[in-house]
Amino acid sequence: MGLMSFIKSQFIEIIEWLDDTNYTLVHRFEDEDHEIKNGAKLVCREGQAAVLVNEGQMADVFGPGTHTLSTENMPILSRIKGWKYGFNSPFKVEVYFVNLRQYLDQKWGTPQPIIIRDPEFGVAGRPGRIRIRAFGNYNFRITDPGLFFKEIVGTNGCVTTDDIERYVKSRLLNAFGKAAAQSGVSVADMYAHVDTLSEAVRGSIAEDFGALGLGLTSFIIESISVPPEVEKALDAAAAQAARGVDNTLQWEAMQGMRDAARQSGGGGTAGAMIGAGMGMGMGMGMGNMMGNMMGAPGYPPQQGYPPQGYPPQQGYPPQGYPPQQGHAPHPQAAAAGAAAGAAAGAGGAPSLEDKLRKLKAAFEAELLSEEEYKAKKAELLANF
Repeated sequence: MGLMSFIKSQFIEIIEWLDDTNYTLVHRFEDEDHEIKNGAKLVCREGQAAVLVNEGQMADVFGPGTHTLSTENMPILSRIKGWKYGFNSPFKVEVYFVNLRQYLDQKWGTPQPIIIRDPEFGVAGRPGRIRIRAFGNYNFRITDPGLFFKEIVGTNGCVTTDDIERYVKSRLLNAFGKAAAQSGVSVADMYAHVDTLSEAVRGSIAEDFGALGLGLTSFIIESISVPPEVEKALDAAAAQAARGVDNTLQWEAMQGMRDAARQSGGGGTAGAMIGAGMGMGMGMGMGNMMGNMMGAPGYPPQQGYPPQGYPPQQGYPPQGYPPQQGHAPHPQAAAAGAAAGAAAGAGGAPSLEDKLRKLKAAFEAELLSEEEYKAKKAELLANF
């Protein structure tokens, strides 16, 4: 090294760092000989701190501002003190810049579902268990640069968010699972308590983060989801409630009739009408069953008719009605027979109004599409 080079090396130098990466936490100032000249200027901008390391030990931490580094006020030996070593001083000094700003929009999520107790999925008075997954983002910052340097940096020349991401996320997921399990809130109501859950997570990991010189400034829960089969069941229950059906068996029967109608004819008009006929037939069959029960032996006889199985009494026609020769029909029996004949005639030929009502019921039960419903309605009106 010549004399001029030595003199130039003693000029005041500016030590500063501009971060353009948006993810660097700590950066070591690039200096070939790692020596700080007497009277050098150290510039720390807002959101930065500088850590000086002398002979492998942290000497001092500087905050925002411009600082003059000299042997009068710093435990650092200038190069002039190294004459006896051939201008190669053994007293090395390194400067590490630490970012103190917030790192925003860091993503977190549960790689595996978390099992919690849900009071709304209970069985036999016991709270049920359900698997949930959650996603969101968080913000953090370095609150103690000296402590962070001692615990994390070591001899690394550069530390980024990727280097601590695994530790941070594992602590966040652990704290979230604990907060969700202890909240006692149903999955359906968790969105109304996301702020409470977030505060619980921040309070749970504050001590662990503080031990590393970190601070969690924000924790946001963006979504909470359940397994697909549970989500499908919840949607079905909501659809059942929206249609005013409070009987699950009745709802499932309606869905089965609809599916059968769609599959029976390939989804065409004929298949839909077959399905509609199945539904109407089931309803009529139920009505006939009730009618047969009412007509079974053991019911009291109606006025004007003798008890079945008893011998004919005075004034009643013998068994085997209609009346035989020499026997006139009883007036009340004749009237009842006429009424029964009229009712049978009415039941055997449904009116246009009955047909339209049944057709509309099939359409409202989603057994017919709108086009099929309109076509069949027009056909009935045309045949009227």
